[in-house]
Amino acid sequence: MPTLKNRIFVLIILVYHLSCAGARISKLDETEMPDDFVHIGEVIPSIVLDIRYFTPHNFVGERIIGYHAPKCYLTKQAAEALKNVQQELNKFSLSLRIYDCYRPQRAVSQFIRWAEEPDDIRMKREFYPDIDKNELFKDGYLAKKSGHSRGSTVDLTIVPIPQAEQENYLSGQPLYPCYWPEGKRFNDNSIDMGTGFDCFSKYAHTESPYPNLQQRVNRLLLKALMEKNSFTNLETEWWHYTLKDEPYPDTYFDFVIE
Repeated sequence: MPTLKNRIFVLIILVYHLSCAGARISKLDETEMPDDFVHIGEVIPSIVLDIRYFTPHNFVGERIIGYHAPKCYLTKQAAEALKNVQQELNKFSLSLRIYDCYRPQRAVSQFIRWAEEPDDIRMKREFYPDIDKNELFKDGYLAKKSGHSRGSTVDLTIVPIPQAEQENYLSGQPLYPCYWPEGKRFNDNSIDMGTGFDCFSKYAHTESPYPNLQQRVNRLLLKALMEKNSFTNLETEWWHYTLKDEPYPDTYFDFVIE
């Protein structure tokens, strides 16, 4: 019969191996891109990309950590579902335009650090004109864990094809509230959704009563097509959709986009 000393030794060995296995799983989850992630351009060559966190035109005001290239990675399941949406839009000379896809956890961590710097409000006038910066997490506009890091969430809009000329954002240029009328706020060439992307405002809630009739119809067009193809909307952001049966519902990846 094993002695108490032997039983303790076996237990220590077992805990060690389990911890090593857990470390390997954690490393895979956090720093390596799984084989079933794809670049959206390989699945939908006609899709339009406007990866805002690769540029300084976002609520932080600088390129975000982990965005080494203006690329969109998604799980294969999410990409294939988007392909169906794109095919329906193409029939009417319309296209999806992507703002953000997979987001490394290190980018989310940068958002957290940024939120703790009360004096950095350089992009407030455009992206959160009516909200105090320290309220963004409490009001649900930012989260310490983002569905984007699971690989099946996408921020997007609809643009006409061929596209009109895109406004070129220059760091330090005058900013205008994201809910101002089309032609006065930043022009990103989408059909008029009533606000710009990452507009932290009640005007950006998907079913907000504030936009005009055409703007509400445009939002509902996007919502209907996305829901038809197994996506669900975040009610506070008309541009934000997550695949219903996402393959990694509890995993937050941290590999860089390159």
